[in-house]
Amino acid sequence: MSTMETTEAVETIEGSGFPIGFKFRQGTARPDILGVGPARDVYVTEVRALSGYQKEGVVHEGETGSAWRLATDEGLHLGGADIAPFPLGFFNAGLHSDLIGRVLKIAAARDIRIDDVKLDLKNGYYIIGSFVRGDAKGHVKPSRIHAEISSPAPADVISKLVHDAIKASPAMATMQTPVTSTFAIYVNGRRRVVTSLPNSDTPDVPDPYKTYSAVPTPFDGSDELTNIIRKTGEANEGEIQPAINGTDDKVKRIVRTIAGNSVMLDPAGVIETDAVLSLPGMSNFKFKTDERADGDQAPSGLALIAAGIAFCYLTQVERYTIHQKFNIRGARLVQYTPFTLSGDPADRSWNGDIEPVDTHLFLSGDEDDETHEKLMKIAATVCYLHATLADSVVADVRISLNGQEL
Repeated sequence: MSTMETTEAVETIEGSGFPIGFKFRQGTARPDILGVGPARDVYVTEVRALSGYQKEGVVHEGETGSAWRLATDEGLHLGGADIAPFPLGFFNAGLHSDLIGRVLKIAAARDIRIDDVKLDLKNGYYIIGSFVRGDAKGHVKPSRIHAEISSPAPADVISKLVHDAIKASPAMATMQTPVTSTFAIYVNGRRRVVTSLPNSDTPDVPDPYKTYSAVPTPFDGSDELTNIIRKTGEANEGEIQPAINGTDDKVKRIVRTIAGNSVMLDPAGVIETDAVLSLPGMSNFKFKTDERADGDQAPSGLALIAAGIAFCYLTQVERYTIHQKFNIRGARLVQYTPFTLSGDPADRSWNGDIEPVDTHLFLSGDEDDETHEKLMKIAATVCYLHATLADSVVADVRISLNGQEL
């Protein structure tokens, strides 16, 4: 990431010439959270704003895992350039990948043969309120999941397998386990006390602008998969309509649905998900993920979950800065996302969970401390994925076995 002295330059995702996603640093071992035993791993995500709504992030998969550079953008409806996937697409793909990974691990532990797994998974969100008044609030709706399994196993065995995988998925826990996220804010290089949100008790963390003396570049010699993240060229039918942002004083309900479909590229646990925002003219993006404990050729689904949360929050920071014409710039953050596993996949006691997400927001600007914190709080309140973390919704699940719905 660039140093402070270069923040005035206009940087874009496409300007770097790098892929949308690539391995930035090689780890020593995949995190334990991708295995089958009890585990706790903290995924650390560092993000900075680029041009427009574009952002660049580096996700570290626990202490031992690799670090992946990922980029995000918003669609043309929101004023983005539509170069890279939207934040909620990352989150949707992360759910697909982690859930399929848990299905495969439980099946192996119980000696259940699985020939194929496909998922259709839709996430729903909505905002009620006005950006102008500052009372816009994000909400989450229960996911709709259709799991299509090919297997010689009996229907009751497959039904238990899928439901146990949902319980064992730390990614799914982001919707099922309500947590109180914590925050820290740094204004012009100095940490300020947070008064309007739960205050982080984590010691000061390094500013990403100081952590990185240069833009992250692909790891030399990496054996990662090609096109880890790509724009497919396909789009929904219809003309793009500008988003309604609630920029007047009226209360509005803004609904967003993300549709994702996934397939296994490798039965050991390499998944590809096609995700799209269900609005006219929206582009499709595909994500490759690696759930193998001995893999590491693509990010895990949990890496996409962590990135999606960070990206979504920073998008809201940018949107409200634009709407309110705040003299605030250079937004970046460091986010700690702890995932846990307990129990045993063999005996139905396996349980995945998430602990409170800790976000450290860095801002530079000429506004007073109160305005900077107001920006931080509004972004947290309206962010779809922070709303997801705070709520508890149970997915609507359908299962098909060998083409027959159970």
